[in-house]
Amino acid sequence: MKTTTTTEQGTDPFDAILTGAGYGLLYTGYAAALAIKWAVLFPVISGPLGFAVTAGLLFGWPVGLGLGLVALAGIMLWRHRRPEMFERWVTARARTRFLTWWRYTRRWRRLLDACNLTIREGERVFCPRLLSVPVGASTDVVRVRMLAGQSPADFENRAEHLAHAFGADAARVAITGPATVELSLRYGDSLAEVIDLPSHRPLPGSGSNDKDAA
Repeated sequence: MKTTTTTEQGTDPFDAILTGAGYGLLYTGYAAALAIKWAVLFPVISGPLGFAVTAGLLFGWPVGLGLGLVALAGIMLWRHRRPEMFERWVTARARTRFLTWWRYTRRWRRLLDACNLTIREGERVFCPRLLSVPVGASTDVVRVRMLAGQSPADFENRAEHLAHAFGADAARVAITGPATVELSLRYGDSLAEVIDLPSHRPLPGSGSNDKDAA
């Protein structure tokens, strides 16, 4: 009787190290690119903090820490003295970037596929391109580049599905250019907010004063 011996070959540790190093470099590069992107988007914050980090590397960490605290105090003072300017340059931009990613970018392909607005050719899935998302106080305006073979009616017929998919109260579709549609997604009713009106004071010589004088 002939005996066959099977030898199991284990994983080469060197290959595992190379794979881990490759993933480490990939994630490091992604984190660096993301940091550069956010630094460009918010230069009024990244500039002073970057200067403090550079000073710390050149002259020691106490200098860098001191400049960092000064920069942080300056930013907090700016927020306190000019809140509307801080809102326009920092808070509003951060809110827009976060809501764009949270509501749309991170799940765009999956939700449009669920709304039957993608096109399949064999194993490939083509998705309409997300062009821009101006985020408003209560309504987001999403500009979309349609695929070849699609029409605005395809999106109009799926308006209710799009509203439910993205968690909006309502959706309206309009064509804005060649192969381009605009989705207006409403989140909440801005008219339902309570607005404090200034109190009315009668002007001198008004009817109420004349009546009192009489």
